[in-house]
Amino acid sequence: MKLRPLPFLLALGATLGSAHAAEDEDLALAYGDQATVSIATGSKQPLRRAPAVATVFTADDIQAMGATDLEDVLARVPGLHVSRTSLLYSPLWVMRGIYSQFNQQILVLHNGHPMTVSVRGDRGTKGWRGWPVETIARIEVLRGPGSALYGADAYAGVINIVTRNGRDLPKAEAGAHVGSFKSRDAWWQQGGVIGDFDYAWHVHRGFSDGFAATVEKDAQTANDAAFGTQVSHAPSALSVGRDTLDLGMDLGLRNWRLRATYQVRDMQSGIGVAQSLDAESLERTRRLLADLSWTEEHLGDSLGAGASLSYHGYQQLIPAPFVIFPPGAKFPTGSFPNAMLGAPETWEHQWRLSAYLNWTGWRGHQWRLGAGIDDIDLYRTAEGKNFSYAPNGLPIPLPSFSDHSDTDPFIRPQRRQVRYLYLQDSWQMAPDWSLTAGLRHDRFSDVGHTTNPRFALVWEAAHNLTAKLLHGQAYRAPGFAELYSITNPVARGNPNVKPETIRTTELALLWQPQRQMQLNLNLFRYRMEDIIRTTANPTPGTGTTFNNTGDQTGRGLELEWRWQVQPGLSLGAQWAHQRARDESTGAAPGYAPARVMSVDVDWRPHSAWALALRLLHVADRARALGDARPPVADYTRADLSLRWVQPRYTLSLHCRNCGNADIREPSLAPGRIVNDLPQAPRSLSLETTLRW
Repeated sequence: MKLRPLPFLLALGATLGSAHAAEDEDLALAYGDQATVSIATGSKQPLRRAPAVATVFTADDIQAMGATDLEDVLARVPGLHVSRTSLLYSPLWVMRGIYSQFNQQILVLHNGHPMTVSVRGDRGTKGWRGWPVETIARIEVLRGPGSALYGADAYAGVINIVTRNGRDLPKAEAGAHVGSFKSRDAWWQQGGVIGDFDYAWHVHRGFSDGFAATVEKDAQTANDAAFGTQVSHAPSALSVGRDTLDLGMDLGLRNWRLRATYQVRDMQSGIGVAQSLDAESLERTRRLLADLSWTEEHLGDSLGAGASLSYHGYQQLIPAPFVIFPPGAKFPTGSFPNAMLGAPETWEHQWRLSAYLNWTGWRGHQWRLGAGIDDIDLYRTAEGKNFSYAPNGLPIPLPSFSDHSDTDPFIRPQRRQVRYLYLQDSWQMAPDWSLTAGLRHDRFSDVGHTTNPRFALVWEAAHNLTAKLLHGQAYRAPGFAELYSITNPVARGNPNVKPETIRTTELALLWQPQRQMQLNLNLFRYRMEDIIRTTANPTPGTGTTFNNTGDQTGRGLELEWRWQVQPGLSLGAQWAHQRARDESTGAAPGYAPARVMSVDVDWRPHSAWALALRLLHVADRARALGDARPPVADYTRADLSLRWVQPRYTLSLHCRNCGNADIREPSLAPGRIVNDLPQAPRSLSLETTLRW
């Protein structure tokens, strides 16, 4: 691997290391340096000096913007587009145009611990929707590669969701939310501090029938035309109902902290697991996240340390089998008078043990040494179905729905261990120059090993101007399905698949022309290699198999402007532009928008009233190669939130897609969902929160 930026960074640092600080430290503080981030290095530091392109949202920010769901917050990250997949209509968080069906290129952390699910290497996209925002203390988003610190899947970006503890939540709070589509939620949370001990707990329960947008044609429509049947349910409404439960606790005693979160999601199938409308199926996911951590930043004059043990348990259950194709579906291999049914289920445990040392004994340097081991165990799989497969991949009807877990499941139990070691140095070369360099080595029990570096040169050119030059490499390890799927001819596993990699170089400028105004500009360029995709088997008509195939390059910019006009009025605007190219075809990879623009207004005309307005414009979404449909239509969406705030209660009115725009997100090529995936029309909701 060639690391061409390294000599340049070191030479530049040596040349400019003696530069004198432009202004006194007090001026930097006067111009606003209170925002901090820990996701960039593992240690808390001012956001503008962090060796990364990062965005931070606090609980106050989330409340001010009127967010009711995690996606409302993430949509405000420059360069991140919130889309949907046809599979259970789960969210896709598309960072800088890097798109995949299961969105494995974004690493999501819960209090610093991965939420990755092993089967596909995603965060449990199937069956995953929503996060109760009232439990969130802060959200940190790192744009660009983060594998030098976080390992696998910190590829296009990292999102860390930090939940509230007893010191963040010193009061009891209860709330309720009702709105369109028969949505209703209720929650109760409480926290407190007793000497060195703090505690917090929460419970959240939610239901919704989901919006009933019409799907004009689905995959069965095409099958009807091909096989002479008329059994498609289209045109009809998709099914996106939900039933959610969240329970959590957080206990802290001096240097120790114990946290646990339990989540259950019952979800309808959206547009259907095979893009054929299905109003009967139900998927249930259960997730348990728990961690015990210890930190001591002052073991000595120059030494700090920390350690953590975390557990992630995940179950994907199918209480009502997926209707893959409706009753009466017919193929050359036979017909399904009672529907083609499938119920793939998985159970897994993940244990992670990690530790680190911080050392500042060498003047101007802050060293961080970390190590850990992950044990990822897909310990049980099951599958019920009423079909098998012909050699050409077409389904063969079986007499009845039965358990195939021991004979021909879609995947068998698998286990992976990962051992890793990383070293990072943050070097304050001069009062206004710092260089952060890091290297992490991961060794997998099943897919070899990988080493990933990153470098970040930060120059505080003036008290109100900071420049950053960043370079890093990241990787995504293949999920178990990409390696070991055995019966599904549409996507058969390949044990020889290796991790896909990305190299990214960025230039960031942060300028604060006055105390109340900030302008951020990020320029980036990346190259993806060994992308994991399904490719046609050598024998025509026998399905596809996962392989490392093709490279992709991309470049773009993210521009962000914020202005605190007066104490009760702030304005913001963003513009993100990206272009990507598949190197094997020379064409755009499609799906992701090339341009996203937004305008935000947060206004408090009175101490008791707050209004948040957002206009979002999404444009220029090209089709993937071979998809002859016209480009996905651009759209403009308006969201509005109005809050009445009193010391003991808050009333909020939320309007989403107030202009009732016809919003569509792209369906997969070649376009069996011809008119793409309809998104929610105008919706209204009312929320109340009580505090005591």
